[in-house]
Amino acid sequence: MKNSLRLPAFAKINLCLNVMARRADGYHELRTIFQAISLHDTLEVSLIRQPEIVFETDDPGLPLGRENLVYRAIEAISREIGFRGGVRARLEKRIPAARGLGGGSSDAAAAIIAMLRLTKKKAPLKRVTEIAAGLGADVPFFLFGGRAAAANRGDEIYPLGDAPKRTIVVVSPRAIAVSTKDAYQWVSAELTNRPKPPNIWEFCALCWSRQEAGISNDFEAPVFSRHPRLREIRDGLLQGGAAAAALAGSGSAVFGVFRNPAQARRAARNFPEDSTFVAETLSRERYGRALGWRAG
Repeated sequence: MKNSLRLPAFAKINLCLNVMARRADGYHELRTIFQAISLHDTLEVSLIRQPEIVFETDDPGLPLGRENLVYRAIEAISREIGFRGGVRARLEKRIPAARGLGGGSSDAAAAIIAMLRLTKKKAPLKRVTEIAAGLGADVPFFLFGGRAAAANRGDEIYPLGDAPKRTIVVVSPRAIAVSTKDAYQWVSAELTNRPKPPNIWEFCALCWSRQEAGISNDFEAPVFSRHPRLREIRDGLLQGGAAAAALAGSGSAVFGVFRNPAQARRAARNFPEDSTFVAETLSRERYGRALGWRAG
């Protein structure tokens, strides 16, 4: 049995993100369309003799114990499949943390997939998805990848057909961080007159009909008002030729969608003070091949 796997953990962007009223459980109702992109961390998972979980990373800012999502993902899936051996996981970070790109959630999903592949254990997809949702609202998406609609907290996933491949420029300002908790507090103040949320298929139809012109994010108004630099980055991407540009998740990364890869690379050079990444959208098939995994 193979005792080590090295997997990519891909980032995501939100092509449309609507935040609705707060639910009875304290979370906000969401409607969003996720799109996986090729920017990724790398997770190596190995089975070891000592019955323990050892987590290592090249990012000194990440916790190493149960506070880390990779650690908790390995612990949860091991318990589900009855695996009692030891695991060593090493994470190489490239996705900027706390920038709305889903890096931590993707790392957790990659850990789940790695454990299922390494141990050759099986669990019903419904149960695997429930475990993923227990780790974080967008972790289930990273079991599927590609393009998907999401409802509830973002954990109810509906895979969608793939759109044409596009080049994505991600700009992550080094000096600005936006906590998810703060972003939700800011957007909540603007939700008093928000209409009843559309059902997920009405939402998808609306976003699909608009295509790239319909890219939107409800976090932009409150986040941009507090961090005008992020609006400048979005406008700079549009001026650089992006067909559309928006805040990534709750921020603070901003992405632009380009039809021309050369134009995307030129636009990325316009932000020398920031961390920039040129990536491309990933189909569900390509995502699954990269992880050696097919969900459903």
